[in-house]
Amino acid sequence: MWEAYTAAHPEAILGADEYTVERFGDHPALADELLALVLSGRKRATAELVREYHAAGDRVPRIGSHWIACDGSGAPRIVIRSTELRIGAFASGDTAFAADEGEDDGSLESWRREHRRYWERVCAARGESWSEEDEIVFERFSVVWPPEHAD
Repeated sequence: MWEAYTAAHPEAILGADEYTVERFGDHPALADELLALVLSGRKRATAELVREYHAAGDRVPRIGSHWIACDGSGAPRIVIRSTELRIGAFASGDTAFAADEGEDDGSLESWRREHRRYWERVCAARGESWSEEDEIVFERFSVVWPPEHAD
């Protein structure tokens, strides 16, 4: 998938190693659910704890970086390009970001409830606790490949 994208869009590449291969969420069903929201066009933002990137051995994304989003089985489905990034605490999530994440009913209340639940779960799985003061990467993105899904 990456080779096809870079052949079609060599001008978009920042460096040979500037992409990651990931999936949304922490389990296959959630990955499929969130990917479906992206494919539908409803989801164009995501949020992740800075420490999750470090725990996975990944760099925090930067504007213009790419990631290949896989489905729950690990199959690559789309290439995403980061268009806006901000690091902040949980309370800095706002209504516009919640709507751009496109999950549940799109409200800030829902965003806070579900992300609190998610981060408590993923941190507990590593034997850690989550705090509302933890640094969060608030990322907006566009889908850039394949053409039938690109924005």
